[in-house]
Amino acid sequence: MTDYPELMTRDLAAGLRLVDGGVTAARGFRAGNTACGIKSDAGLPDLALLVADEQCAAAGTFTTSKTASHTVLLDREKLASTGGHAQAVVVNSGNANCSNGEQGMLDARRMADVTAQKLGIDPSLVLVSSTGIIGRRLPIDKVEKGVAQIEVHPDGGPDFAQGIITTDTRTKTIAVEFTVEGKTVRLGGSTKGAGMIYPNMATMLCYLTTDAAAEPAFLQQLLSAAVDDSFNMVCVDGDMSTNDTVLLFASGVAGNTPLNASSPDAALFEAALRHVTRYLAREIPRDGEGASRFQTVTVRNAPTRADARKAARAITNSPIWQCAIAGSDPNWGRVIAALGKSGADLDHNKLDISLGGVLVVHNGVATDYDQAAAKQVMGQPEVAVDVDLHLGDVSAMAWGCDLTHGYIEENAEYTR
Repeated sequence: MTDYPELMTRDLAAGLRLVDGGVTAARGFRAGNTACGIKSDAGLPDLALLVADEQCAAAGTFTTSKTASHTVLLDREKLASTGGHAQAVVVNSGNANCSNGEQGMLDARRMADVTAQKLGIDPSLVLVSSTGIIGRRLPIDKVEKGVAQIEVHPDGGPDFAQGIITTDTRTKTIAVEFTVEGKTVRLGGSTKGAGMIYPNMATMLCYLTTDAAAEPAFLQQLLSAAVDDSFNMVCVDGDMSTNDTVLLFASGVAGNTPLNASSPDAALFEAALRHVTRYLAREIPRDGEGASRFQTVTVRNAPTRADARKAARAITNSPIWQCAIAGSDPNWGRVIAALGKSGADLDHNKLDISLGGVLVVHNGVATDYDQAAAKQVMGQPEVAVDVDLHLGDVSAMAWGCDLTHGYIEENAEYTR
């Protein structure tokens, strides 16, 4: 697998151009935020709205948690009932609306209904998301107040990004521009997430928009594949959220023939989507709760894709290895241990491990490496771990961060 910076360069060289705007970079979308008192800190934006001028083709992936939030359950239901169409999403931060019984679903529906009334559209076309503390009833009266006062604008992408965050230290957005059938097309997105990050066939909260026209089934196929190679390969702390959601809206304002798998520009559209999802995915562990270092793990020459992914994810999800990164400690034994428990097919006697280009293990045994050099690369803001299994020709890449006292401080008093 090509390493990420080179991949980004390749994508841009293939015809993608970076633009500003996030979710409103694409034509036909408006967005905004407001503060309605859901968060404990008064005055912080805690409600965001993204709306298209017309009904969109839409796709989504969601958490596979058995304790999914009411908003996740409602969005799954709505996308299935509309055949993959939607026009708006309203997002609250500060409250997860999870484990609230029948009332939780009633509140999720009410959140969608009052938004539909404000926008003058069918409630079936309004999706909902929540993020924050689990087990507290959503203050629906505050949500209703927020929906009534929120204003959306064609340049409201940055405001939307601000309105969806919780423990994030910054917003996370990107947008690209490219050409389909001679028409200019844009695709942009925003994500949030800094803790409770270890997705499985889902994402954190992420919202993507494009002004390309596309068939819903094609959108869903591409989105599921893109999520699997981006958000599903990041880790902050090994915990999967109850609210993980990614939604993709296609307005069709560009006026191209609706894209499907046989379209001449299908591959370019897919490259744009993967560029955006990979960028946003990496931004999450970069901003992990308490994180001071970012790690990229590459596993090469695995016998199968599943083995490569298991091995890579096991390393990013090892707390003792994350602590070693925090301390700039080239303790490669932590990596060996993570690989051994990963469930991946491997041969201990064939393993090679490099840290930042320093070969520390060859055929499962420590090399006569330069300890100072190894410690120096471990102390960089970005730490690269490269594992060669020497059992096949399949590679995978995963991304994560270190584990510091800051993470404990953040989560020891989360509900106070």
